[in-house]
Amino acid sequence: MTTSKQVPGLSPSDIAHFEGLMRGQRFDLERELGRQGDTLNAVRAARSGGDADDEHDPEGPTLSDEWSLRAGVHAELAASLAAIDAALVRVEDGSYGRCLRGGEPIGRERLEARPAAELCIDCARES
Repeated sequence: MTTSKQVPGLSPSDIAHFEGLMRGQRFDLERELGRQGDTLNAVRAARSGGDADDEHDPEGPTLSDEWSLRAGVHAELAASLAAIDAALVRVEDGSYGRCLRGGEPIGRERLEARPAAELCIDCARES
């Protein structure tokens, strides 16, 4: 639930809108993280098998390649989930919609594109 502090340009209904978007994204990310975790477990099991010599298979990626790909996707999803969780904390404490670096309001267009944005567009470009 949002607090009474308000960022210029964002009404309480705007903040509720973005909170809803992030909660939906969070749900989807958790589901996908579960799927990726299952896939990582399957690749881990295949890699640990005694007959897992796929390094010479010209027909497809090796188990090591598959592991690297899946681990990277899993890490990206986990980072996105952490960013959403941090933004939801900012909703709760009333600081949502303010740039963490400069303190100015983050534009509504940027929040529509990236509801969990921590930085205004100018600060993001500097990073």
